[in-house]
Amino acid sequence: MQGRAKTTPAVLILLGPPGAGKGTQARMLEERYGLIQLSTGDLLRAAVAAGTPAGKAAKAVMEAGQLVSDDIVLAILKERMAAPDVKAGVILDGFPRTDGQATALDGLLAASGQKVTAAISLEVDDEAMVARVSGRTTCAGCGEGYHDEFKRPATAGVCDKCGGTEFKRRADDNAETARERLKAYHDQTAPLIAHYAKAGVLETIDAMGSIDEIASGLDQIVARVSAP
Repeated sequence: MQGRAKTTPAVLILLGPPGAGKGTQARMLEERYGLIQLSTGDLLRAAVAAGTPAGKAAKAVMEAGQLVSDDIVLAILKERMAAPDVKAGVILDGFPRTDGQATALDGLLAASGQKVTAAISLEVDDEAMVARVSGRTTCAGCGEGYHDEFKRPATAGVCDKCGGTEFKRRADDNAETARERLKAYHDQTAPLIAHYAKAGVLETIDAMGSIDEIASGLDQIVARVSAP
């Protein structure tokens, strides 16, 4: 990213409930800025498959049927952020989820002379989000996301990205589950909002517009926080 020292990669956190468009916007930010999206689920699976020290610890815990601790997640994140392909920076997806995790992340970053560049909250209208989540589908071939109303393939039944013709819909993408997720999100995220507001790195953006409108708003934020 222009104007940022190579030794201090950007660390962006996207906050927003399921269906707010975090995944779509993260992929677009990756393409525009060379950032790497880091999902905790993907990181865990990759670390276990690679047999890294933290991956081995995570595998033992998961095989025992237990939840992976924050310490192990942080160790895996530290391993991944040391890789050469994250020199431009990262977008954290799914972590932190609690104030304790945010504090631990701050400590991890500080140890390498970094800090959270911006925690960007995608602000939404809950009832509109219920409608948005309820219509989601995904290409079974490449994982490209679509929506019955907001983002249909250019050719009905054919994925724009890979040409696949099979689509899948998550069983929990329904109105009742969406409302439960929103409540859980607001309960869990309120402390994070306060944490990053206190740190002076909280940014908010209206996420009820079009994909391009949200992307434009994110561009303005990223350009501003990345300025020298």
